[in-house]
Amino acid sequence: MTFFELASERYSVRKFKDTPVPKETVQKILAAGRLAPTACNKQPQEILVVDSPEGLAKLRKCTECHYGAPLAFIVCYDKEKAWRREYDGKCSGDVDAAIVSTHMMLEAWEQGIGSTWVMYFIPEAVMTEFALPENIVPVSILVMGYADAEPSPRHFDRKDPEDAVSYR
Repeated sequence: MTFFELASERYSVRKFKDTPVPKETVQKILAAGRLAPTACNKQPQEILVVDSPEGLAKLRKCTECHYGAPLAFIVCYDKEKAWRREYDGKCSGDVDAAIVSTHMMLEAWEQGIGSTWVMYFIPEAVMTEFALPENIVPVSILVMGYADAEPSPRHFDRKDPEDAVSYR
């Protein structure tokens, strides 16, 4: 499969089978996140793997967008390790975590695992439920598992290139 085919075929899964994701597959997904580029290669990401019944119960306290997934990754960054742009102090942590998350979702799809990027969560609840220190910032929750539904019709709605790209 080419990258374009992979990117074209992947969709957000909002209903999962309760089949567990094998540990070897979880490790491949994590390895893809580890390969992601980060600003100045600081690699500030911190990833929580949530697959136990207790962990998944905690996750449900943080977001209603879990879709019954048997696996979730909470992708965070360490604000003490993230690169900062000297001109304005912009922290790269959110962007780094987003790139890591994307790599993980695409590898998951390559492995036959569906996912949804969840940003609709209560950060304070994540911090409390998973006992995160103050320097760790949750950015996204990737819920994952074997898909038990077709893509939403909205998945196929895309802007026309001329509405999103300009040449200068």
